[in-house]
Amino acid sequence: MNPFFIIFICLPALEIYLLIEVGGHVGAFNTVALIFLTAVIGVYFAKHQGMETLKSGMVNLYQNKMPIYEMMSGASIAAAALLLIIPGFFTDFFGFLLLVPFTRKVLFGLALKKKKREDVGSKNKTIDGEVIDNNKDEL
Repeated sequence: MNPFFIIFICLPALEIYLLIEVGGHVGAFNTVALIFLTAVIGVYFAKHQGMETLKSGMVNLYQNKMPIYEMMSGASIAAAALLLIIPGFFTDFFGFLLLVPFTRKVLFGLALKKKKREDVGSKNKTIDGEVIDNNKDEL
């Protein structure tokens, strides 16, 4: 299935459905208040987590280590902030999952585990060799 179809048609339809369901249980005003509250809380925590990740990355750079986890965390925190700003409960759920460091590590582990399995199946077809400059006297 086309991913653009899912993003632009199915996701908003799901968000509208969830908003109507939640609004039917807690009321329209409370639903709108929940949307704004999750956006504000999410952006605050995204800022806090982003600063912590930046500090950790700087410490790794000072120790001459590559801050790979911090770069991945920074990207996921930015994606989480975007998901939390988008109004809706489904995107807020995934945004908060990306903000929590424990779940972020679990998601990274699952993604890297899948990538490692794909790499094991492919064989490395690199051939080592040496280039010898075999130029004779040129006129």
